Amino acid sequence: MRVAPVSSLPGRLLSRGSEVWPGFLLCAAIAAVATTIGAAVPLVGSAIPAVVIGVVVALLRKPAGRVVPGIGYSGKFVLQCAVVLLGSQLSLLSIVQVGAESLPVMLSSLAMCLIAAWLLGRALRVEREIRTLIGVGTGICGASAIAAVSPIVKAKSSTISYAISTVFLFNVIAVLVFPSIGHALGMTPHAFGLFAGTAVNDTSSVVAAASVFSASTLGFAVVVKLVRTLMIIPISIALALVEARREGHGERLGAARILRLIPWFLVGFVAVACVRSTGVLPEGLVSALTHVSVFLVATALAGIGLSTDVRAIRTAGLRPLLLGGCLSVLVAATTLGTMALTGHLG
Repeated sequence: MRVAPVSSLPGRLLSRGSEVWPGFLLCAAIAAVATTIGAAVPLVGSAIPAVVIGVVVALLRKPAGRVVPGIGYSGKFVLQCAVVLLGSQLSLLSIVQVGAESLPVMLSSLAMCLIAAWLLGRALRVEREIRTLIGVGTGICGASAIAAVSPIVKAKSSTISYAISTVFLFNVIAVLVFPSIGHALGMTPHAFGLFAGTAVNDTSSVVAAASVFSASTLGFAVVVKLVRTLMIIPISIALALVEARREGHGERLGAARILRLIPWFLVGFVAVACVRSTGVLPEGLVSALTHVSVFLVATALAGIGLSTDVRAIRTAGLRPLLLGGCLSVLVAATTLGTMALTGHLG
């Protein structure tokens, strides 16, 4: 393999930048509009508007020419960078404190969701990639989990768009229904925070559900949700191993090859979380990094929306939507059952 000399790196970077910037700027402009919508309607957030606007633009005029490379760049590399920055929202202390209480509830609901996604998805004849994305999106943390897993399973843009839209739909339903369930069961604000942080996917939806239930619920619910985000790491590594075995035609997976399969952006995610845990990052910078990560997710999803094949979504039909609904109900029921068994329901 020939390696280009280091002296040529600046020129290569400039060349690559000039190639991708038109499409990247288009995606960033859509992300800016989506962010404005998310600020005006917090329940909606910026992820779904970015996808929807991208799809609508693509329907009106299919992207071509100079913008195409940047759109692809946004939907892949920018998405991975966003996952890295998500680590700035976590600290090891909060992970230990919240994890000790919430881990049994999180693990039981996640295990039940992933098993059901595989079994029910196959029974409904839902394609492997979309049932995987809906499964991890419902079981872990919505668009963030889908963003982390989609490069690993090599999901198409149409699959990613459908999965994100499906998970978001049932997030909205959860925001409307869960507070009433919490009050009917006589939950304390702390208990509802555990319920919402585990059974609702997207951060904006967790915030909305917790705020509707009680103002004192919000802080704990968000921390539970962020700790739940860590489940992205083992699930992504496991999926990378499964994909490698599928494509390796029975080739043995040694330790060195397993390490190479770990996506670089997951390593970056952990590294950023570790730096955050040292306390060297001022709160202002942490807040800025959080906003940047959210904006980059919107930019990446705009690129995915612009690349979406709407005909493929029509072909998928309603079965993935049915799968998402069943998984959402199952996650909520498993969360409530585990909370009752472990004494956290009251």
